[in-house]
Amino acid sequence: MIEADLLVVGARELVTCRGPAAPRAGAAQREVVAIAGGVVASRGADIVFTGTTEEMRGAVRLRPEGETLDAAGGCVLPGLVDPHTHLPFAGWRESDFERRLSGESYAEIAVSGGGILTTVRATRQAGRQELAALVRSRLDRMLLEGTTTAEAKSGYGLTLADELKQLEALADAAGHPVEVVPTLLGAHVLPPEYRNRRGEYVSLVAGQMVPAAADRSLAQYCDVFVEDGAFTPQEARVILDAARQAGLGCRVHADQLSASGGAALAAEVGAVSADHLEHVDGRGASAMARAGVIGVLLPGASLFAGAGRAAPGRLLVEAGVPVAIASDFNPGTCPCESAAAMIPLACLLCGLMPDEAIVAATINAAASVGRAGRIGSLEPGKQADMAIFDVPDRRHLAYRFGVNHCAAVVKAGRVVVRDGRPVV
Repeated sequence: MIEADLLVVGARELVTCRGPAAPRAGAAQREVVAIAGGVVASRGADIVFTGTTEEMRGAVRLRPEGETLDAAGGCVLPGLVDPHTHLPFAGWRESDFERRLSGESYAEIAVSGGGILTTVRATRQAGRQELAALVRSRLDRMLLEGTTTAEAKSGYGLTLADELKQLEALADAAGHPVEVVPTLLGAHVLPPEYRNRRGEYVSLVAGQMVPAAADRSLAQYCDVFVEDGAFTPQEARVILDAARQAGLGCRVHADQLSASGGAALAAEVGAVSADHLEHVDGRGASAMARAGVIGVLLPGASLFAGAGRAAPGRLLVEAGVPVAIASDFNPGTCPCESAAAMIPLACLLCGLMPDEAIVAATINAAASVGRAGRIGSLEPGKQADMAIFDVPDRRHLAYRFGVNHCAAVVKAGRVVVRDGRPVV
């Protein structure tokens, strides 16, 4: 008899996404493995049973001090994983938003001193404690939308001290129900004080920021923005080579505003992910598929930035690229903390089918942050991270957009959101 501390019952549909602890590509991207009337049992932080109500009877016993959570006819999914966010920043950019509505382009705003550099100025002025408080408040909102793990980048300091300050603010959020996977993005844009000294700044990132973040265990990944106006593939290669030598995984902001060569670079250096990909082509997609690079699509940024072009999700899936989706939460191009909100956008803008988008937000997103062996699916041995959505069918997560359907969240076997409210 299996003993459990928590039973999740009453689901119309249990979406397990069970299978290999690896990203799903091609036809496998649609394999959500849903169980009608499914039940989940956990002991401590881990899942010990998934199956039907009938299978549970006689197989699982709830311990006297255990708890039952009623899904009330909703859908139970793995806790959502948001694999691309920019959490530790100060200041918002509503003025940039208004300027874009008036007809200025993202590039024009950046050249005039707005854009990312606006946030850099505000973040440099903010203290570590202020940034940590902002991170925690943003994680609170993510949790209420069903997110249980989030990658988060620095990139708004652009000095050694300020990049480390952002990463320290992420570390200070340890203990929050949303687990944070930290990434160094010192190569976000060129800071103004290095405008005529590009090589020196690349050397600063590769020679000082990367070793410091790695030696202090403040980052698990290093990311580079490869784009006109940011960093060239050659500059990115120097930084990512240093990251690999320091033991950090590699990520790439790739082909967002133009065909910058970021997807091909990600394949060449063995990056775990290439993110954005609005301008990726067939050759880039094929290179990613051969190298096993996960494509992280950011449809919220495509919509909000007004570029009129979203990542070709259908092309990527058909090319055999495992696709994940993320919020890209940031103050300039997607001020939205909800990973769940990206599911309908991935379908409407990027051409994914609902089940592909669900896999992209769970097991593939988990793989893109190196956690597929622990999270991203509901099956015995995995961590009991679950999101319960008040919908009668999983396709409603794509179909009924613009509403938070999350009713309850379980993190590591503990109920942390109930009836849409945090459990204090």
